[in-house]
Amino acid sequence: MRTILVTGGAGMIGSNLVKALRFEGVKVIVIDNLWRGKIEYLNDKNGQSVIDLNKDFYNYDLSFPGICDDLLKDVDYVVHLADIVTGIGYVFSNQGSLFRQNVLINSNIIDSIKKSKIKGFLYIGTACSFPETLQNSLIVTPLKETDLYPAQPESAYGWSKLMGQYETELMSKETQIKTCTLMLHNVYGSPCDFSKEKSQVIPSLIRKAINYPFEEFNVWGSGSQGRAFIHVNDVVKGILLALYKGWGHGHIQLGPSICTSIKEIAESIVEISGKNIKIIYDTTKPEGDKARSADYSKALTLLGWKPEVNLRDGLCQQYNWIKKQIENEK
Repeated sequence: MRTILVTGGAGMIGSNLVKALRFEGVKVIVIDNLWRGKIEYLNDKNGQSVIDLNKDFYNYDLSFPGICDDLLKDVDYVVHLADIVTGIGYVFSNQGSLFRQNVLINSNIIDSIKKSKIKGFLYIGTACSFPETLQNSLIVTPLKETDLYPAQPESAYGWSKLMGQYETELMSKETQIKTCTLMLHNVYGSPCDFSKEKSQVIPSLIRKAINYPFEEFNVWGSGSQGRAFIHVNDVVKGILLALYKGWGHGHIQLGPSICTSIKEIAESIVEISGKNIKIIYDTTKPEGDKARSADYSKALTLLGWKPEVNLRDGLCQQYNWIKKQIENEK
């Protein structure tokens, strides 16, 4: 694989993927509008960027048609991570604009790719696209890829990602370009956005624990709602495997078969902090789907993939990273 374009390449997943690809000697081009990602996320342990920022980084807004057409001339594969994704508060407060932006981003990149001569397009989807009806009970049956249709995602985010996934499937039928879709469950790890405005549940709770008692440790919802949390290192491993083995197999989900409640996450973070923290459950706030987990047998069979990072170890790593960032800001 000579050259790979990674959209959203300065985000949590993207930056880790770019580093992994560069370690394997692959030339990487990055597109990111830095809405949540940061240039410094692309730095190695010595503080040096793993790509040439003057030649291989592009601060592009993919909601504009054709903006990346010229870049694709020298690209072999595209990994499409770019989208508008944040915590549940932002998602449910901005459903219309979020849906529109994601549909534009996905449709524009796919339209550009259809006009190119690249070899393969790897679309990153989400477990949020699975039907709400299969996630509205605390009695969890691991989701299978065959459960995706008939479609009924809970949120505009899930619908927007499903539209991109469907358009990817259409492109695979209309062109000679190989495609693969990975549907990710709830990804956590570092580097990450832990701001009040855009952070997702784990970094948000970690920030609150670090700042406690100056910031209350509020948990949105009852805490009984659960998710299949997957560490970013396991996601990157899955993407790398998919680049070699995933083509032509439709959509493949990456996530653990275990559903972990938000209450368990909150209590683990409190324990890691070593503080005597009072947990407040705010049932006036939305909590999204009740629960979900993944039947990852397709990923295991086709890719040889399974989740490996222990949740407790992953939480400790992310806690320490966020704590260091907060300390450096003071």
